[in-house]
Amino acid sequence: MESLFNNVKSMALNVGEMLTPILTESKFLETGVLTPDEFVIAGDHLIHHCPTWTWSAPADPTKNKPYLPLDKQYLISRNVPCYRRCKDIEYDPSLEKILSETGEGDEAWVDTHHYSKEDHMKVTKIDKDIIKKLQEAQLEEGEEVFDDANDCSKKNENDIVGDINDEDDEIEDPNAYVPGADDSDDEDNGGGIIKTRTYDLNITYDKYYQVPRLWLMGYNENKQLLTVDEMNEDFSQDHQNKTITFETHPFSNLQMASIHPCRHAEVVKKICNQMQENGREIGVNLYIVIFLKFMAAVIPTIEYDFTQTIEM
Repeated sequence: MESLFNNVKSMALNVGEMLTPILTESKFLETGVLTPDEFVIAGDHLIHHCPTWTWSAPADPTKNKPYLPLDKQYLISRNVPCYRRCKDIEYDPSLEKILSETGEGDEAWVDTHHYSKEDHMKVTKIDKDIIKKLQEAQLEEGEEVFDDANDCSKKNENDIVGDINDEDDEIEDPNAYVPGADDSDDEDNGGGIIKTRTYDLNITYDKYYQVPRLWLMGYNENKQLLTVDEMNEDFSQDHQNKTITFETHPFSNLQMASIHPCRHAEVVKKICNQMQENGREIGVNLYIVIFLKFMAAVIPTIEYDFTQTIEM
């Protein structure tokens, strides 16, 4: 029933998108939305600082969106590792954090491991403080969460390259053998190698909601497509069939997991409001970097690249 409802809703939104005029006036700070041109600016910035992301275009040119450049239709990051299932991260209600809520029943963004002391993602280890600040800003209006003492220092290009090299030294080799209680099958096979699931991540521009939208396609350890049930193992239980739905990708005929964009503008606007209250501004070029940071609450075990620091 959930799947049928989501399909009907998706069809209705597709019609709505066709009837929605193209946003041409910047309303980034006022409402948290993007124009198509601003989406391209933010995408270029992401690629410059996180080179695992690239621009892409559909194989079928009839699917191109006329309001976007032909060679910059959507963003893609391939072979993103997913080492563990969400069930492997022990749930504790005391660690739960509501990132955003509107008072409409169960419609809320929830990070089930917000206060965890465990570095359950490599990206959290790299940029833990800034993720925490961004998430807190989405809920606690009026609280001064961006302390001067914790501001990220601005980095030039050489510093960024140096940091990437340092981080590469610390990142685990996904093909390296790591002994554990559940590794008996691998040892019996004599391979000595632990394989991992991977995901292809796409970011499209949603013309109806006027925000980025994240899409995911998962592969098992043998590079075979994951089933819907298998992909759900990698998504936060609080967001399945609510925030996360399975719909047809706008640039292909593939059914992919998607994080529904109806709340994205609201969350980004709260972050901008917090920064303005603290006398700080944020450029539209950082939109997708911030967007990917709060997406981590929904897909906590998929280790995509959003490690650029932000000058607060």
